Amino acid sequence: AANKADSLHNSPLGNGGVTVKADSMHNSPSGDGAANKADSMHNSPSGDGAANIADSMHNSPSGDGGNKDSLHNSPSRDRGNVCSNIILIHGGGKIATKIGDQLGIESKYINGRRITDAATIDLVTMVYGGLINKKIVAKLQALKCNAIGLTGADGNIIPADKRPLQNSPDNGSSIDYGFVGDINSTTINTILLNVLLKQNMIPVIAPLTHDGNGQLLNTNADTIASAIAIALAGLYDVRLIYCFEKKGILEDIADENSVINFINKEKYQQLLVDKKLFDGILPKIDNAFAAIDNGVKEVLIGDAADLLQNTTENTIGTLIR
Repeated sequence: AANKADSLHNSPLGNGGVTVKADSMHNSPSGDGAANKADSMHNSPSGDGAANIADSMHNSPSGDGGNKDSLHNSPSRDRGNVCSNIILIHGGGKIATKIGDQLGIESKYINGRRITDAATIDLVTMVYGGLINKKIVAKLQALKCNAIGLTGADGNIIPADKRPLQNSPDNGSSIDYGFVGDINSTTINTILLNVLLKQNMIPVIAPLTHDGNGQLLNTNADTIASAIAIALAGLYDVRLIYCFEKKGILEDIADENSVINFINKEKYQQLLVDKKLFDGILPKIDNAFAAIDNGVKEVLIGDAADLLQNTTENTIGTLIR
């Protein structure tokens, strides 16, 4: 989830806007919302799958007809605009699973959701808060974007409550998801985030929160992105961008070119009546409208490769208002 400055000169949000970009999980086996685009890039040039967002800012469509241009040579925007008013929330579930396998830490799931036991919270802290977070920050620094890597514990940005036992939908038994944190947008430390944005820094936030008593917690990256977007909506015009492996919401799941460019509530209801949407995308759309109902100006769902383009008014993907 990244907050991209909509102060880009041809942004529909105008000056003083923020875009929240979320690396969203589509069909990740981790089920924890933290397996964003970084994880789906098994063949990333960096070899670690963690540099995709930064790489997409480097090799992004320039807005001049679709030709691939590097950030350094883009005629449509300057680096100062590209690097301002962004908050990026990343994940890393697949990478954590791979490294966990190497370390003998078994990944456990219930109903597609990762169980975060004591060994796993240590694992994801190393992978999310260390390996992936710092590689993204380093990539952004190479692009002359002044990024700072954080978890929700740093500066008390994202306090959370440990998830209580849940009832199983199958047999009514209790499910303990372990060290998983539930958050509320009203407790996000917007003062600190605003200070960082005003200093033209890019907060790069790992999907880790804390309980205020010294315990780190694993929290869904999409959820963090939405909560931060809502929290900042009182200060900025916010665009929340979810990045995944499709170009946008597809009218025909078998046709990669059937992207629905714009959805409002009326269009959404008609698509449901016409049964044009596959079930897997419905929660993302519902979450998008929930964010809009709570003050977010608009939500964009699209490919991470189009991230830079999607901070302008000439978006590629599905814009939801």
